[in-house]
Amino acid sequence: MDPTVTTLHGIPTLILPAEGPAVGTELDAGDLVGAALEHGVDLLVVPAVRVAPEFWTLRTGVAGEILQKLVNYRLRLAVVGDITAPVEASTALRDLVRESNRRRDAWFLPDLAALDERLAAGAGA
Repeated sequence: MDPTVTTLHGIPTLILPAEGPAVGTELDAGDLVGAALEHGVDLLVVPAVRVAPEFWTLRTGVAGEILQKLVNYRLRLAVVGDITAPVEASTALRDLVRESNRRRDAWFLPDLAALDERLAAGAGA
């Protein structure tokens, strides 16, 4: 299944499908930047089921590498889906998610409706 390119509240967006290579291991930060540039988008939406377990274990550095690379390219990330288990297993991850959700560069949201709501409220500008 191919990614979906759309515009959400004026923001060019690439939505990855639920099935495909794992983000963080099979797809790295460079792959995400490349996909964003190829499709001319500012926001990448990644289903939580596509995120590699290594991303959720902060000491691996996978999350930091991806988030930093996206920020460097002025790209935004929304991880959408249930991340309850990894968040409950790690205080550091819980803190990262909480702090990220206060900013505009990376969000961890339960579903696309929550992303739409956040963007509609002007948090995406």
